[in-house]
Amino acid sequence: MISLRDAVLSYGDRTLWRLDLDVEAGEFLVVVGSNGSGKTSLLKVLLGLRRLSSGTVTVNGRPPRRGSDIVGYVPQHRAVVPHTPLRARDLVRLGIDGHRWGLPLPRSRPRSGARHRVEAVLRDVGAETFADVPLDLLSGGELQRVRVAQALATDPRLLLCDEPLLSLDAEHQRIVAELVDRRRREHGTTVVFVTHELDPVLPLADRVLDVGAAVVS
Repeated sequence: MISLRDAVLSYGDRTLWRLDLDVEAGEFLVVVGSNGSGKTSLLKVLLGLRRLSSGTVTVNGRPPRRGSDIVGYVPQHRAVVPHTPLRARDLVRLGIDGHRWGLPLPRSRPRSGARHRVEAVLRDVGAETFADVPLDLLSGGELQRVRVAQALATDPRLLLCDEPLLSLDAEHQRIVAELVDRRRREHGTTVVFVTHELDPVLPLADRVLDVGAAVVS
């Protein structure tokens, strides 16, 4: 699913990491490392948002590209600006067609199909009861459920999670980690999970990658 060969990422004269890595379909890879070691930058490379300094990377056999439907992304938990005019279901809908403006493209998912997909993923993560609640009124745990639903809206084959447990209490950390793992087990989705919180995800992981150990001096 993911392949990195002689992959080097540098910022100026500083090399963050050098990786030779294969991640198989359906694998749960946990990524750890100190602040500034390049964990989030690895996800940006896989999202097609940052280019390698040298080497190669492929996702599903092709170079990563922005906006790929086969890749879902769960960001860090962060507060929503008060009075944001979006409900939970609106945020999930943006995961399907938020990159489009104006009339739907010829191959766009029909509006009725998109509505059904939104309802399905909200139900899958247990968020249907607060689907119509404004985002700024959701708790941290509720908001992360909705963000997981948004990431799953296009039925991705790869799920990238950037410290989604940050600032959550222990119970909601467990819930979010188990939601991601359930997706992996039931659909064979590959998971790359960046975290500082190892306890909730270590029992779920197939492997742990310490990016800090991949630094070139």
